[in-house]
Amino acid sequence: MVEKKMNGYSKETNCILAGWTPGQGESRQVPIVQSTTFKYDTSDAMGRLFDLEASGYFYTRLQNPTNDHVAAKLTELEGGFAGMLTSSGQAANFFAVFNICENGDHFIASSSIYGGTYNLFGVTMKKMGIEVTFVDNEITEEELDKVFRPNTKCVFGETITNPTVNIFDIEKFAKVAHKHGVPLIMDNTFATPINCNPFKFGCDIVTHSTTKYLDGHSVCVGGAIIDSGNFDWMAHAEKFPGLCTPDESYHGITYATKFGKGAYITKATAQLMRDFGAIQSPQHAFYLNVSIESLALRMKRHCESALKIAQFLEKHEKVAWINYPGLESDKNYPLARKYCPNGTCGVMAFGIKGGRDASIRFMDNLKLVFIDTHVADAKSGVLHPASHTHRQLTDEQLREAGINPDLIRFSVGLEDPDEIIEDLKQALEKA
Repeated sequence: MVEKKMNGYSKETNCILAGWTPGQGESRQVPIVQSTTFKYDTSDAMGRLFDLEASGYFYTRLQNPTNDHVAAKLTELEGGFAGMLTSSGQAANFFAVFNICENGDHFIASSSIYGGTYNLFGVTMKKMGIEVTFVDNEITEEELDKVFRPNTKCVFGETITNPTVNIFDIEKFAKVAHKHGVPLIMDNTFATPINCNPFKFGCDIVTHSTTKYLDGHSVCVGGAIIDSGNFDWMAHAEKFPGLCTPDESYHGITYATKFGKGAYITKATAQLMRDFGAIQSPQHAFYLNVSIESLALRMKRHCESALKIAQFLEKHEKVAWINYPGLESDKNYPLARKYCPNGTCGVMAFGIKGGRDASIRFMDNLKLVFIDTHVADAKSGVLHPASHTHRQLTDEQLREAGINPDLIRFSVGLEDPDEIIEDLKQALEKA
């Protein structure tokens, strides 16, 4: 478990300095500890680690110093209490929910989440005996209140939805979740901690696919979970036996009483990482840290370029519609100003007049912009979710997620925005 250490610096500075403070003669950059195992002088010293009585490292499947330095940086940027890295964003979302849900439990999730996460929650976790109810982002507090059950354990949403690019009303969902004694978990991948800190608005736990903007260069897959430390598990002990009753696999430790604010991440590490082994490699954590150093600069450029391009598309005669919360005409603009006042991200969604076929023709004629499954990095890319990432969903599920057959997800990269616009122009003429 990595706990934050408040240092009073800005996010821009913490992108570079947080997480690792070298001592005299030590590496200026976070060192790569490329080792599976660690040496101890006595059996008792190692035994104390296995009993969770001492801090340290004994096997990289659970924890590694390189990973912990990078997790500490992300924890500082989010303003959280403790954090951990995982092998992917999908692993982070699974761990985040499964850490407090068991067979027979129920949770609530936004229907507008990424297709892979939708399938994880609605299909795979259902096989594990955990049921999810998907709700529209625009559901009223009164309607949301009725969805809760006695066995509901959490609420899950995305700060900026993928691929529909809507803004999640964090305070609304947090208010109702807390009324029912459960935490709100937010995937903050698109906004990044640079443009939104969900903890400030009542969110309890944040996840990331670090593969996206945090990496920013299509170099390494990874994920992260950051806990605010604000949710009082013992106040709702009957709902969370995994945290509030003895864990016999660790000699009867009760996480919430022994580790306090660090209980959630300690359990996720000691139980889930131990048993599932979805660790991020130290090499990938090193790459991730290098990328985070430029995160604040990159996000500013992504947002500036995306707004310019969105304004161009909004006025183009062949564009049927566009979702980009940075546009004043967008229905989510007020929420964007509230939760992401310095910009949202570089991703937008739009449709071409002529429907699905016209959208595909447009994409096939792009030259500078790639067609790829990735999103939120230095290279501009487009995707047709109905044909690609969300093709496993039925038409009804697509509609529930707000995905039109003509929807194109466009991720604006760091190229010259005017040259991107020129590429869009020529492709639109052929659509």
